[in-house]
Amino acid sequence: MFAAASLKNALDEAAAQWQRESGKKVAISYAASNTLIKQIEQGAPADMFISADLDWMDYGQQKGLIKPDTRSNLLGNRLVLVAPKDSNISANIQPGFDLAALLKGGRLAMGNVDAVPAGKYGKAALEKLGAWDGVKDKIAQAESVRAALVLVVARRGPARHRLPDRCGVRPDREDRRHLPREHASADHLSDRADERPRATRMRWRS
Repeated sequence: MFAAASLKNALDEAAAQWQRESGKKVAISYAASNTLIKQIEQGAPADMFISADLDWMDYGQQKGLIKPDTRSNLLGNRLVLVAPKDSNISANIQPGFDLAALLKGGRLAMGNVDAVPAGKYGKAALEKLGAWDGVKDKIAQAESVRAALVLVVARRGPARHRLPDRCGVRPDREDRRHLPREHASADHLSDRADERPRATRMRWRS
């Protein structure tokens, strides 16, 4: 299984439970969705792909890399701003808020704004809130959301946008309607599919 890096905690837990119940083990590779679909395009052996946005799943479908009849929108998410645990940063996220001032001369760690899903819709959210122009030259771009978190922990970015597991500050609901918040999954369409045993699906529970 190739899965978006933002799903690591949840998928690791689901995979462990599935192994306990079924006695079978699933191998999961985590990275940014754009990286994963490009690896699949280059022939990487994956039975299932879970993307953090619809654009890269659309890319896979357009390139004939997935089985369209297995495609499903599994999950939603929310965008949050986080800082190191010992930080005293406090933010009221609303249209016109001064994110640049919160950085205090530091940088904002984000996924790559041109390719990584969280980076793309993080930028879109900041544009909608009127905060992007003030920070666009202060961005520390990372290859995935988890890599961006590493930058924060390493103090290379005092704050960052990321996809949360259970914590964070989020914009009001009306400010989030434009964000492409779905995670989609699909089986990989491979020329070698008939040569490999069929993968047994994990069951998703809400």
